[in-house]
Parts: sequence; C-alpha cells; structure tokens
Amino acid sequence: MVYHHITVCLSVQASSPNILHMPVSPDQLRIIHYPAPVLREVAKPLSGATDEVQRVTKRMLQLMHEARGVGLAAPQVGLPWRMFVANPTGEPGDDRVFINPKLSNPSAETHVHDEGCLSLPHITGEITRPTRITIDALDEHGQPFQLTSDELSARVWQHEIDHLDGILILDRMPAIDKVANKQAVMDLEQAAR
Repeated sequence: MVYHHITVCLSVQASSPNILHMPVSPDQLRIIHYPAPVLREVAKPLSGATDEVQRVTKRMLQLMHEARGVGLAAPQVGLPWRMFVANPTGEPGDDRVFINPKLSNPSAETHVHDEGCLSLPHITGEITRPTRITIDALDEHGQPFQLTSDELSARVWQHEIDHLDGILILDRMPAIDKVANKQAVMDLEQAAR
C-alpha cells in the first residue's frame, strides 16, 4: 500500500486547566505551533456532544480544510479536549468528528511513512505505525461508532490520538530525522520567546 505524504493539521493556543468549564469562542480558535504547552498535555474526556462542542468541531473542520490538512486535534487549537476531526480523502462529504476516541486491535504489521504536522511547520519525519487499527468514538451528535482501516485513515487516527496524549512526531521520529529537523525545531522555539 502506498501512502501519500501526510501533513496533519495540528496546533495550539493557551492552555488552562479550567478550559473545559470556560465558554469557548470558536471564531477565535487558530492553529498554534510547538512549543505551546497544551501540545504536551494529556487531553481530558468530554461529557458529550454539546452545542459548544458542535460549534468547535465546525470551526476545527474549517481550519483543517483551510490549512489543507487531513486531521486536527483539539489541543492544536488550544483546547485540552479529547477530540479530533479528520478527512483523509479531502472529499467534502468525508469530514468526521471523533469525540473521546479510543484505538484498539493494532496490526502486528507496521509501515514507515513520512509525516508532517501543521503544529510543526517545515518538519517531517519517518514514523512507524501499525498498518491496521480500529477506533471507537462518539460523533458530533454524541452517537457511538466504530471504524477499522488499513488505509491513510489508520495513520491519521493514530497521529491525532498521539496529540490527545501529548505526543508529537518529534517523539516518534528516528534520530536521523531529529538531527535533520534540529534547526527548524530551534526556530520554532525561538519564535515562541
């Protein structure tokens, strides 16, 4: 199976332990970059698909499409919520919302592929992931669903779940890619000062 180069839409704003209880203005959400602290936090489960969550998912899908990404996790827009949106095909009808997602049944077979991240612009690395995986989540209406994939979707789900667990591609790439990306990482850290 051939995978295309992946640029997954990832970012963050301000982190706050009380943000789950604070009203969110979806129009103010933006994709934020490493080293924003929220990118390293473990996201908190949501109680369900409230009106606020639905408004946020619409904005996240808009940001993902504008950035030409295939996925966007809530921490990438500054929200420590256990939620992401994805559309690996780019087709308008293929937008999906994943609330409180859980992965299971990873295949023993793995595949190495170049991944990028919009929270880490100009940085890519060869990431090894299980080829096939199952995901359980709630959709934007709070309805549970389960999907299994051995296509690009499987890689996107794993990448986004990493974001919900505070893991970045920097943590998964081999040493040679870390060396190759060292200056770009330093530039992001410098820009954040």
